[in-house]
Amino acid sequence: MQTINTLPPEPQIPEILRILKLIFQPVQYVEDLFKTYGDRFTITTRDGTKYVYFGHPEALQQIFTADPGQFKTGGGSEYLRFLLGDNSLTMLDGDRHQRERQLLTPPFHGERMRVYGETICEISQQVSNNWKMGKPFTIRASILEITLRVMLRVVFGLEEGPEFQKLRLTLISLLDAINSPLMSSAIFLPFIQKDLGAWSPWGRIVRLRKQVDDLIHALIQERRAKLKKDRQDILSLLMCATDQNGQGMSDREINDELMTLLVAGHETTASALTWAFYWVAYTPQVGNKLHRELETVGDHPDPNVISKLPYLTAVCQETLRIYPIGIDGSFRAVEYPIEIMGYKLPKGTIVMPSIYIAHHREETYPQPNQFKPERFLERQFSPYEFLPFGGGNRRCIGFAFAQYEMKLILGTILSRFQVSLVNKRPVTPVRHGFTVTAPLGMQMIANPLK
Repeated sequence: MQTINTLPPEPQIPEILRILKLIFQPVQYVEDLFKTYGDRFTITTRDGTKYVYFGHPEALQQIFTADPGQFKTGGGSEYLRFLLGDNSLTMLDGDRHQRERQLLTPPFHGERMRVYGETICEISQQVSNNWKMGKPFTIRASILEITLRVMLRVVFGLEEGPEFQKLRLTLISLLDAINSPLMSSAIFLPFIQKDLGAWSPWGRIVRLRKQVDDLIHALIQERRAKLKKDRQDILSLLMCATDQNGQGMSDREINDELMTLLVAGHETTASALTWAFYWVAYTPQVGNKLHRELETVGDHPDPNVISKLPYLTAVCQETLRIYPIGIDGSFRAVEYPIEIMGYKLPKGTIVMPSIYIAHHREETYPQPNQFKPERFLERQFSPYEFLPFGGGNRRCIGFAFAQYEMKLILGTILSRFQVSLVNKRPVTPVRHGFTVTAPLGMQMIANPLK
């Protein structure tokens, strides 16, 4: 390939307009740049930093298969560090990142993950049983309740009771505060992150974060005092995990990783599922086909049977394709000059793998703005064409669990209910903290299947 000495084209947009669009119209922001400049372009910030976006599969392959030492990928923003902690997998690079990743991987794969299936189905039934048939309800609120309860049971090993409720309510308060419109802006506008006392927006978040930290720490201490080797919750498994030198994780490391799993695994899965319910209701032919497939598994299906249904799997994949919850993968800061698709990127350049652009290339996905689960039944996509959880050594560690959970929640509910939209108009994605989701107040109606 011929080497190109310049960076990809750069839009000339006033920075304040660019930031406002990134905050309030995140999908339109990327879509407009993609339509004008194609699947690679450069953004320069006020301090001169170059952010180079790539969405071409060849570029993504070169990024994800490069030597990890080529980039500095941990660290993130101070906002993320405050929320997740210094020891979060997201914040780490090099040997420490590799060690934590190896310790965290086992609970999310194979038979160990499948033991959580019954719990996921049970919680989905409990929450959906509270719906009033024929009456509007906010779908996202219900799904958030399911995913949070799954996290508390599966990750923390908590059963219903005072500890469960206290952590549940404090987490809800923290996540609601973080994801409010003002605090979603704080990700891009650091001056908003000022603690002006308990009644100030950021001050309230600081105190709620401390409360959650204290609750998790107390739980870790309590669990260590009476740890049982046969427990299957992720907290207990992390306490028993050791690296190649026989060293386990410290309480602080476990605390930060649990916070990462909560933030990354609860909100994101709920956002993806909200989109799935929307698309199933908005495209009746998809809903009808999915209901017919679910009829084949009987009244009390095995979770592992549900998780292997081909059309249900395709619906979840297409949901994650059309509006990926994170529209960009983890950024990579170039440590040593690297060439990607002929472009020479100097040290300090920030490489942005664009999940949204990769998922909307006509060459890969004809009619990319149409919801067509069938495309995932017709062909196999490479990890550089379909990458809803990022790629390379920064791919979301819980990706298999998230897909499993999505299929079980969607399948469990739709095997019992017909869900329809109150308002049939198409909806526009909105920013919600670090993620992009359907409008938060979207209303649906459930009726029992006849």
